[in-house]
Parts: sequence; C-alpha cells; structure tokens
Amino acid sequence: MDIYEVIVRPLETEKAYLQREQGQYVFIVNRKANKIQVSQAVEEIYNVTVASVNVMNMPAKINHARGRRQVTRRAVWKKAIVTLAPGESIEALEA
Repeated sequence: MDIYEVIVRPLETEKAYLQREQGQYVFIVNRKANKIQVSQAVEEIYNVTVASVNVMNMPAKINHARGRRQVTRRAVWKKAIVTLAPGESIEALEA
C-alpha cells in the first residue's frame, strides 16, 4: 500500500487539538492499514520521528431524521493516534 493511501486526512476535533499540545496527532487512516504502515507514512510525509501509534476501529453509527422515518448509516472507519518523539511537531497541521 502506498504511503499516500494509508493516511486519508487529519481528524479535526476539539479533543484532537488538545492532544496536539502533548505531541499526539489524530488521523483518519485506511481501514486496511496497520500500525507499522501508519508510522512509516507519517514519518515520510511529515519528516518527523514517531514514538508510538494507537489504532482504533470506529463503529458505524445510525442517524435518525425527524419527521419521516429516514434512517441512514455512517460507514465504519479507522482512527490512528500518532505520538511523536519529545520536542517534535508537525508544522503543517499547527496552522
């Protein structure tokens, strides 16, 4: 798998922004990617040293619409929390 297929995009939530102060960055990654592939992709794309990677499979969620009985289902996705070596940061995501 190509390194640009491993990382889909950075996750931008309030909790993800708070984790950046501790040197942790959150990404949405390909569902077939493992920890080693995520680590190599972040190191090559952002030119940083990765200390550890935690990966989670996020479950599908069901949305109910008001009024008419419309039910939609969000897809399953994978989240990776990448911890960088002390003193390092990703400048492209800090802005």
